[in-house]
Amino acid sequence: MDTINKPLERRSRIFSSEARVAYICLIPAFLGLIFLTYVPLLGVLGISLTNWTGLKSPKFVGFDNYITLFTTDPYLKDSILATIYFAVLSVVGSMIYSLFIAMLLNRKIPARGIFRAVFYVPFVLPAAAIYVGWSWLYEANFGFFNFLLSEVGLRKVLFIADSSYVVPSLSLISVWLAGNLIVIFLAGLQNVPSVYHEAAEMDGANGWNRFWHITVPCMTPIIFYNLLMSLIANLQVVTPALSLTNGGPGNSSRFMTYLMYDQAFVNYKLGYACATTFIIFAILAAFTAVLFKTSNRWIFNEGGDDK
Repeated sequence: MDTINKPLERRSRIFSSEARVAYICLIPAFLGLIFLTYVPLLGVLGISLTNWTGLKSPKFVGFDNYITLFTTDPYLKDSILATIYFAVLSVVGSMIYSLFIAMLLNRKIPARGIFRAVFYVPFVLPAAAIYVGWSWLYEANFGFFNFLLSEVGLRKVLFIADSSYVVPSLSLISVWLAGNLIVIFLAGLQNVPSVYHEAAEMDGANGWNRFWHITVPCMTPIIFYNLLMSLIANLQVVTPALSLTNGGPGNSSRFMTYLMYDQAFVNYKLGYACATTFIIFAILAAFTAVLFKTSNRWIFNEGGDDK
């Protein structure tokens, strides 16, 4: 009996030792999560319950900032709708575009490495330079896009000066900047087992069937990750409004994060801005929860186990 127990005890000691090492290695991550995420989040919550300009001592007002936001604020509703509209267009467009480009770059084509760099470069360029460049393309009178429209006999479009076009126009820039999604999709495509495609091809499956029934299921974990990251990023959009539109025309591009910026750094209502921040956080949490809740219905696991 002792000879049986000794190996078990030895394995138990090894497991305990490995667990202690793992916990010790996780301490920096936990400290970073606590002090760089949760403590600032609690600080924002505390400030949102005050009336504070940053120059005088904060005055506790309870939930007055939230009540004002949902009852009398003239921008909140339009801001939420504009943010969700932008996020939906940008996420759907960037997912389709990045997966399509990744599939093209995954093929054996000449100068494949150069093309991969070309599609990734927009993601790492300075944001200000990118939006200045796109403002020239969108210019109402002499911009490149309006030049093309006039050449084919169509009327010119006020891409960022018309409330009907401004959000789709800004979303197009976001889609063009999806170089990081292309790289991740490309890595995922290279890990799709080629034996599946070979077997399907031998069975007579065409390219579309192989894509839909093999590539897409094997890529669903990557699709989920890119979808989540793109959703979080685009629900926090602020740079296009700051660089090109200043929230206009009207309130059509006054996104939630831009509204928070305007309240905090233009009107010096830091408590009010922090309340807006928590609404952004709630919207992010709701979309993320829905995505995680529904993920087990469509994410394919190669081992066949349910999530």
